Amino acid sequence: MMSLEARPEPWWRGAVIYQIYPRSYCDSNNDGVGDLAGITSKLEYVASLGVDAIWLSPFFASPMKDFGYDVSDYRAVDPIFGTLEDFDRLISCAHTLGLRVVIDQVYAHTSDAHDWFQESRADCNNAKNDWYVWADPKSDGTVPNNWLSVFYGPSWTWDGRRGQYYMHNFLPSQPNLNVNNPIVQDALLDTARFWLQRGVDGFRLDAINFAMHNRALTDNPAVVDPSASRKRPFDFQHHLHNQSQPEIVSFLEDLAKVVRSFGEDRFTVAEVGGEEALAEMKLFTAGNDRLDTSYGFDFLSADRLTPQLILDALAKWPGTAGEGWPSWAFSNHDAPRVVSRWGGPQAGDDWAKLLLTLLMCLRGNVFLYQGEELGLTQAEIPFNRLRDPEAIANWPLTLGRDGARTPMPWSREAPNAGFSGVEPWLPIPNRHLLSAVSEQNGEANSVLTLARDIIELRRSSPELRLGSVTALNLSPPLLGFDRVSAQRRLRCLFNLSNDARNCPFPETSELLFGNGLVDRERATMGPLAACILDVPE
Repeated sequence: MMSLEARPEPWWRGAVIYQIYPRSYCDSNNDGVGDLAGITSKLEYVASLGVDAIWLSPFFASPMKDFGYDVSDYRAVDPIFGTLEDFDRLISCAHTLGLRVVIDQVYAHTSDAHDWFQESRADCNNAKNDWYVWADPKSDGTVPNNWLSVFYGPSWTWDGRRGQYYMHNFLPSQPNLNVNNPIVQDALLDTARFWLQRGVDGFRLDAINFAMHNRALTDNPAVVDPSASRKRPFDFQHHLHNQSQPEIVSFLEDLAKVVRSFGEDRFTVAEVGGEEALAEMKLFTAGNDRLDTSYGFDFLSADRLTPQLILDALAKWPGTAGEGWPSWAFSNHDAPRVVSRWGGPQAGDDWAKLLLTLLMCLRGNVFLYQGEELGLTQAEIPFNRLRDPEAIANWPLTLGRDGARTPMPWSREAPNAGFSGVEPWLPIPNRHLLSAVSEQNGEANSVLTLARDIIELRRSSPELRLGSVTALNLSPPLLGFDRVSAQRRLRCLFNLSNDARNCPFPETSELLFGNGLVDRERATMGPLAACILDVPE
């Protein structure tokens, strides 16, 4: 196992970061919910994948109305996940194994159970009066403006104690912090220092472009394009004023300064969604004084895989001077699993292997979601077992998020797939038992073996980890691009269809990695095949 000291600097550039959703990774105390001690018990497995770091979704104190993204105490571990001492043991174990630890920070909002909000809502004259976004009703008692929340209707909920509305971009139980307030900014920076002092290696900043609002409370304009997708009321507006304010850049610079004061190897990544995501991602990561990287929803929100989707996304980050560094994810806890989303409901291991190979060939950091290395498909959760508030509210129009959050299958034969000794918080599909770690470990042709092999190739290849990208002009459904360093050129080729295709190969090259049928003599690639070639300059 490579030690932390032996890794090139900065460690995060081109890294593979493995996302762990704590509720669903491993349950150490048999209450049906995963926990920090359970994660620690599986870190040797994580290290065996060859990844550079883990990212932990929230484990902080929370009423769990949005499963941890409604934080009631930024500096406490929720008892369902364990204790601060459990977290310290996790950090120590991860570092011993050569793994960095990145944690979520949710700075746009808190839970309505947070002490800050409880004080703020008491009246209009308390010390935290301006820590959240409060506004008087219109003269007829209606909401202050037309802003809409992501999950429900208006972004405003009436509070009788204070006699005002408070703003929330998500659930009513997630009031927005007033991050325009410098005192609130200081409190959030202190939160960052608390976790940095405990040894975390970086932060993923959740929905960070929602952290500031237009203080004039200007109405958002309507979307007038009749072809625009409108699955929720939220989709009927251009969100110019309830998010994405220019003042956020100054706060991010202050945050980056705090993070780097604990060492230049500490890491920051922003989650950025919305119509102007690309511009904001570049703004948040420009130069040397802001965040290290960001990721958006180019792939997470795409319901179909095409060569153009990949090439367009890569072309947005050409590597010009002063440009930030991109990050990519095909799956996470908020999106349907990519094997099912791009391959269809019956997609299997061939799709999983193709997508893993493609992900590891992209220029930028890559986030690998737990179970993606096993080729897990999207689970079908019956309505009476749903836990996700978004899925329940929008049933049956959206798939919801529960189908990507089911527990990790460790053993086919063990009760509850080895995740817990009791029935888990979400059901484990029978199909996932066939993909359990116990079934794939040591199997030469398994998805897990391929995952380990392609991650190792990425780690050992400066071209895949850091090289530039040159797109190839191939006829769809073929996708091709070169990853280039000063030393060599690697050609990455993919057949994104279920049929064999003719494919031009270089006259001289060495096959470094292949998946599926790759016949260079006959110039064909089999269904869902992929290969990486070392091409002499």
